[in-house]
Amino acid sequence: MSLSPKLEFRQTQSLVMTPQLMQAIKLLQLSNLDLVTYVDAELERNPLLERDEREERAESVSEPDRAAELAEDRASAADAEDGRPDWLETRLEISPDAIADRLDTDLANVFPDDHGRASGESTPMPATDPWSTPSTRQSVSSDDYNLEAFVAEQRSLTDLLADQLGLAIGDPTRRLIGYALIDEVDEAGYMRGDVEAIADRLGAPVELVEETLALLQSFEPTGVCARNLTECLAIQLRERNRFDPPMAALIAHLDLAARRDFNALKRICGVDDEDLAEMIAELRALNPKPGAAFDTVPIQAIVPDVIVRAAPDGSWLIELNTETLPRVLVNQSYYATVARTSKKDVDRAYLAECLQTANWLVKSLDQRAKTILKVSTEIVRQQDAFLAHGVQHLRPLNLKTVAEAIGMHESTVSRVTSNKYMATARGIFELKYFFTSAIASSEGGEAHSAEAVRHRIRSLIDAESVDDVLSDDTLVKLLRDSGIDIARRTVAKYREALKIPSSVQRRREKLSAAVTSR
Repeated sequence: MSLSPKLEFRQTQSLVMTPQLMQAIKLLQLSNLDLVTYVDAELERNPLLERDEREERAESVSEPDRAAELAEDRASAADAEDGRPDWLETRLEISPDAIADRLDTDLANVFPDDHGRASGESTPMPATDPWSTPSTRQSVSSDDYNLEAFVAEQRSLTDLLADQLGLAIGDPTRRLIGYALIDEVDEAGYMRGDVEAIADRLGAPVELVEETLALLQSFEPTGVCARNLTECLAIQLRERNRFDPPMAALIAHLDLAARRDFNALKRICGVDDEDLAEMIAELRALNPKPGAAFDTVPIQAIVPDVIVRAAPDGSWLIELNTETLPRVLVNQSYYATVARTSKKDVDRAYLAECLQTANWLVKSLDQRAKTILKVSTEIVRQQDAFLAHGVQHLRPLNLKTVAEAIGMHESTVSRVTSNKYMATARGIFELKYFFTSAIASSEGGEAHSAEAVRHRIRSLIDAESVDDVLSDDTLVKLLRDSGIDIARRTVAKYREALKIPSSVQRRREKLSAAVTSR
């Protein structure tokens, strides 16, 4: 057997993940905020890209039109001046004698408050406010003021504790320990550091650190600087003068309260049903996170990518939210100018790469918008009953159904529905919300959506009374009577996903609420 080299020509097809294709896939799954950030970075990096501001310029009034409007206003003002009486002149008379001659009377008759003040006497200027600062005495008409100076500053929990520490402690050593303890307080108001570790780091006695921590726990808000939930609730109860032995026993067994094991709590605390209900009501009135009101992060409002409106003929109008779509253009004229003047091969290669990247980015953004609109249109077509009648009419839907309807791959539909939102008359929903699993019908009809079944379970539990608390088996029977074939473990799973306690816990809670209301 002899081995020899030879040449062969073969024609094959293969899918290669080029950088451009990877960029298109990345853009497809980005949210609108991430997309804006990505495009801004590309605008800074690529000199051939620029924002499309044509629509903004079209919305604004052009300068010739503005000048024409200003000329019309001036002409109207001039016409009005011709017909107005002479006493409406805007020309000011400085001399008192001239004013008296024009009005043909003495100034004392016109300005009785002057009490015949001499014509040459000037009106005294108001005295300067001694409490005013130079910045407040500036002219109001100044264009240099900063609007942000009028915005109220949001104080953090650390600042509040530091201010109280400066007023409560004068000893520099204890103040240093107090600042070290404040640095260990988290956003919920709990002191997460170890006292012995802090004392070892500062070289201070543990007793002094404990004493300083006890002082910090007396600061506002009540319950701050506690090391755990039990200590936080105890501080608040002491502030209300309600930390008696039964209450101490209750907060020492919060796990039983969470499980609503009221019989065990009554035995441990030594109280009856009425007293226990009052104690639990007081416990619920406490704040488990005293620092939550500070250091708050502004909630970012959800901006929908697709807007759905009802048409007059009963259909639905689906359109993209143009506010979330960044518009960029390729500056071809700038490329032509620079390409003519560039002489080095490196510069030409760089310009060619920038032009290719810019063209591909514009194409990818356009393709992304078209794909989102196509997927959203199919979702609206599939979930027409939900938009018209509510969540109980939500149909089971999967990615394969939408992908086959629009002629795309399931992975593409999955990327499109990630971090994208649709604004409807029933609220703003993520596109993935409309994809739910199917639950068979007990009567052999059309399958039910899992989200619609969850909504049905919540409705049944909300309508139950204290004397008729529905167990999971009862829920299964009621659902099967309404045409939903579902297993008991599925009902339990949906109930836990909705964060609804079991029937035993709900019965205890309702009985406790009934005793408290009496």
